[in-house]
Amino acid sequence: MFLALRELAFARTRFGLMGAVIALIAVLMVLLSGLSSGLVVDGVSGLMRSPVDAVAFSEGTKTDSAFTRSEVTAAQAQTWAEQDDVADAELLGTSIVNAKNDDGTALDLTLFGVVPDGFVVPEAADGRGLTTPGDAVLSSSARDEGVEIGDVITLDRLGTTLTVVGFTADQRTFGHVDIAFVPLSTWQEVHAGTTAGEQPDPAAYDVASVVALRGVDGQTPDLAAGDAAAGTSARTLEAAFDSSPGYSAELMTMELIKAFLYAISALVVGAFFTLWTVQRTRELAVMRAMGASTRFLLTDGVLQAAILLVISLTVGVSVGLVFGSLLEGTGMPFALETGPILTGAGLLLGLGLAGAAVATVRIASIDPVTALGENR
Repeated sequence: MFLALRELAFARTRFGLMGAVIALIAVLMVLLSGLSSGLVVDGVSGLMRSPVDAVAFSEGTKTDSAFTRSEVTAAQAQTWAEQDDVADAELLGTSIVNAKNDDGTALDLTLFGVVPDGFVVPEAADGRGLTTPGDAVLSSSARDEGVEIGDVITLDRLGTTLTVVGFTADQRTFGHVDIAFVPLSTWQEVHAGTTAGEQPDPAAYDVASVVALRGVDGQTPDLAAGDAAAGTSARTLEAAFDSSPGYSAELMTMELIKAFLYAISALVVGAFFTLWTVQRTRELAVMRAMGASTRFLLTDGVLQAAILLVISLTVGVSVGLVFGSLLEGTGMPFALETGPILTGAGLLLGLGLAGAAVATVRIASIDPVTALGENR
C-alpha cells in the first residue's frame, strides 16, 4: 500500500490525466443510463404504472407493435374473467391518433379505451374521472403542450371531439406519446372509423385491442390455461413492453452502446497500467531482489488501480448526476434512477480492476537479476 500511494503522489500528473479519462467515461455512463431509463418511461410508462398483471393479445399477433395489430372480443374477455385465478379481465383499446386542440395546436395522443369504472383507468389527480362518452383524462405531461381542463380536442379525419376533464398524477405515455384515457365505447367508435354524427356499426362495440388481466392476490394468472380457453396469446406486463412501438429497438441500441463503453473502459485502464508497469519494471525488479513477493507486488498494483478508479468514478458520477438533473426538466426522455447508475459504476469498477490486474500480471515474470544490470 505504501508503494501504491507513493507512486500516485510522485506521478500525479499522469495519474490525474488517466483519472480524468475515467471520470469522463463515468459521466457518459450516467448520461446513457439516464437516457435508457428515460426511453423506457417515455415509451411504456402508461403500462408500467397500471395495475395490470398480464395482457392477452389476439392469437398469432406478432410481438412488434402488437398493441396496434391485435383485436380481441368481449367474449374472449368474458372467458378470461371466468378463470379461477383471474380477479379482473377488461377490454382495453389502444390507438395512436393525430388531433388538434381548440386553439389549433397539433397534438399526438395515444387513446386508451378503458371501462370507466374498471380497474385499468387511473384516478384523476386534477379534475374528475370519466363519466360520459367523449370525456378524456390525459397524462400530466400533456400540460407541457398547453392542454388544460375544459379544452376540446378534435381528432383528425374523423372530427370526433374529446373534452379534457382531468389529468393523471404522473406521466402516462405509450410509444413516446401522451395517453388520453377515454371511455371504451368512444375508443371503439374511433377504431371503427366512425365520423362525427355518424351512427356506428353495433359490431364495433364488441372489440378492443387486448384483454387487460389482474390475478388473484397480485399473482400472475395461468396464461397458458387462459389462452387455451379464450384463443388468445397472453404475456406478462413486462413481456408486453416489447409490443409497444420501437421499444425493443431503442433498448437494444442503448445496451449495445453501453456494452462498448464498458469494454472501452477496461481496455483504457488496462493499457494505462500496462505502460505504467513497463516503465517501472526496473524498480519492481529491485523490490523483488530485496525479497518482495509476487503477491505483494500484485496486490499493491491492484490497490493502486482501485484507488484511482474509486476517486475517478466518484467524481465522474457526481458530475454526471449534476448534468443529468439539468436534463430532466428539458423535455428530453431522461430519468435518473439509482439502480442502473450503481450497476454501471460497479461494472466500470470491476472491469477496470480486471484490466489493471491483467496488466500487472507481468510483474510475476520480472527477474530479480534485472535489478543487477544483467540486460544493460
